[in-house]
Amino acid sequence: MKRLEGRPVPFGVTVQEKKVNFSIAVKEKYTCQLLLYRTGSSEPEAVYEMKAEDAIGEVRFLAVEGIQARNYEYQYRINGKAALDPYVKEVSGRGKFGQEEETALRGKIVSEGFDWEGDSRPGLPQEDVVAYNMHVRGFSMHSSSKVKKKGTFEGIVEKIPYLLELGINQIHCMPVYDFQEIVNGKINYWGYGPAFYFAPKASYAANGRSVKGLKNMVKACHKAGIEVVLNLPFDAAADPQLIVECLRYYMLEYHIDGFVLNPYVAPMESIRKDPLLKGVKIIKYEEGFQNAMRRYLKGDEGTIPEVMYWQKRLSEKDGLINYITNHTGFTLHDLVTYDVKHNEANGEKNQDGPDYNHSWNCGVEGPSRKKSIQELRRRQMKNALLLLFLSQGTPCLLAGDEFGNTQQGNNNVYCQDNEMAWLNWNMLKKDPEFFQFVKGLIAFRKGHPVLHQAKELLGSDLTGCGIPDISYHGKNAWQVTETHTQRELGILLSGAGVKDADCFIICNLHWMEHTFAIPALAKGKRWYRAISTTEGIMKEPVELGNKKEIPIGGRTIQVLIGK
Repeated sequence: MKRLEGRPVPFGVTVQEKKVNFSIAVKEKYTCQLLLYRTGSSEPEAVYEMKAEDAIGEVRFLAVEGIQARNYEYQYRINGKAALDPYVKEVSGRGKFGQEEETALRGKIVSEGFDWEGDSRPGLPQEDVVAYNMHVRGFSMHSSSKVKKKGTFEGIVEKIPYLLELGINQIHCMPVYDFQEIVNGKINYWGYGPAFYFAPKASYAANGRSVKGLKNMVKACHKAGIEVVLNLPFDAAADPQLIVECLRYYMLEYHIDGFVLNPYVAPMESIRKDPLLKGVKIIKYEEGFQNAMRRYLKGDEGTIPEVMYWQKRLSEKDGLINYITNHTGFTLHDLVTYDVKHNEANGEKNQDGPDYNHSWNCGVEGPSRKKSIQELRRRQMKNALLLLFLSQGTPCLLAGDEFGNTQQGNNNVYCQDNEMAWLNWNMLKKDPEFFQFVKGLIAFRKGHPVLHQAKELLGSDLTGCGIPDISYHGKNAWQVTETHTQRELGILLSGAGVKDADCFIICNLHWMEHTFAIPALAKGKRWYRAISTTEGIMKEPVELGNKKEIPIGGRTIQVLIGK
């Protein structure tokens, strides 16, 4: 090995044809050494001083010639302490999830090429996206998942046929970068906090080769028409420049389609203006849709104006997506099963996690054998999904909600790397009908462009068909009763602008039955019942004949199509 003059940028390690460049930012008053280890060796094979007087600004750099990159690992010694490169591309020393590191972590010198086989991003229009929020490990770690490589990128690849059957075309992966797994004596299951953001997590790869594992997963998803979005929350102390560089890196090196970002940490304005990131989906999780729909679902007063706003709001203009449940908070099953959180297992005396969940247990806290309670909870779960998938914005389903996964009332499983947080796929076998309902609902949304339009609806008749693109109704057609106690809402969508059937969504989230007047259709058209909370999704829509009004049971949603 021979030391050569290096370059200060890019930061991290850059493998060139005959040499490897190393660059790291170090405070001027600190000493710095580069240590090169042959893989598997406990002692460095070479140590290079990186002096402050040779730096540019606070950047130390050098190049090494005659090194077989794939056979070496590296770390720095800064002021006498071992330190890992913040721009490291792959970490060595974390193999098994949740195991304390016995030795200092090292960086792998990533040099292997990858055959993308002509991979291209699906480039889905935002209005066509059906997203699915998952934890890479928790998605397939449970024994009931039946995958061979549980809790890994490869495990997701094994489940691609399942995702396609459900109708998913975009997955949101919780942090996949190499985060610290033990924090204050607890498992850091979610992966929040400081991390090596450029390095995919070694324990999420079946053979520890995380770079190849993540690339293979992305390539397989793209072949299936599924976009891959990474949730990168970043620690509050993360440098804004590093954040932008990290997004660029994952987009270019891993063909990532989008990112979920924390707008209070990430430099959103810089990211949106970055020319390299144009076309990449930048997504934010905020609770406006969730809270409005949850309150309406459980029958709170004064919710109709908010529901009307969120029902037609599009996601593309500011990246906000729609969800009823998220990894923070209750699952859908638990939302209708618990009034309050039950986080005792976290060891914080139930003081952690959200206190205000806008949930309702349907009359009994926790599991119940009463058929009436079970039936009501099931109906409420379907109502929640109808509110999600019949709204115009991009829907995001929490993994496992399609078969009633539960976290036993825990709404903050950040430290639960066990069956409480893992998806229990046995629930899919226990209740296949519910899965079929969700699958059918997603297909219904995809099959009706009127439910996911590219432009925001204005409440105007832009096509001259005689009815506005969207209109709101109460128990009487064309009239929304503006009372605080109203829980009944009809939403009429005109299909004329997208060459689709008209759609009338009737929501009765009151606990009593109400009769709704049906808006008149253009001559020659008839109304058909396509979906009902109580009856499910009709194989063939049921014609309503000459009916001008229909009764809708308490806590029930029906969907009519006019053609």
